[in-house]
Amino acid sequence: MAKSLPPSKQRFTYGDYLTWPEDERWELLNGIAYNMTPAPSRKHQEISGQLHTLFNNYLKGKPCRVYAAPFDVRLPQMQESDEQISTVVQPDIVVVYDKNKLDDRGCQGSPDLVVEITSPSTFQKDLKEKFNLYERAGILEYWIVYPEQNTLAVFHLTNEGKYSRPEVYTEQDSMIVGIFADLIIELQDVFS
Repeated sequence: MAKSLPPSKQRFTYGDYLTWPEDERWELLNGIAYNMTPAPSRKHQEISGQLHTLFNNYLKGKPCRVYAAPFDVRLPQMQESDEQISTVVQPDIVVVYDKNKLDDRGCQGSPDLVVEITSPSTFQKDLKEKFNLYERAGILEYWIVYPEQNTLAVFHLTNEGKYSRPEVYTEQDSMIVGIFADLIIELQDVFS
């Protein structure tokens, strides 16, 4: 279950985050720290691996890049310096088109596509907190994968800056990736 740090300090920044042990995985959501343990399930890892492979194969020779967790995505608000950023997430899959957002620490700014694979301990956070966070950050496409149901919900950012109603897919479906109109994913391959 994702746990927050003891209340000795209520809010943290990326500067604090950089001082924490490297063998621990954490996320900061608006300054609140969440421990990313326990380790993902085998099915979670298989789905993540399949999606990463599909994106990676598609993106060969293209300027976009795909990354799998752990990979820090820093989402600054306003004119925060890197050390003052209060939101650092580690989505399961991240697709970034603008290479200028990439550095040795990960991505600073909004990726183009984010995939979160739910688990009982992250379900609520993925559906509520991260949904609102990713929408506010302007991430073009947000996927929420439900491994136990073999389903996928895809949210597209509208011109008004809000996520549309989800497009829901099951393992029998084929889907076109919104940011790549010529990439078709057979979900049977992802969920098998």
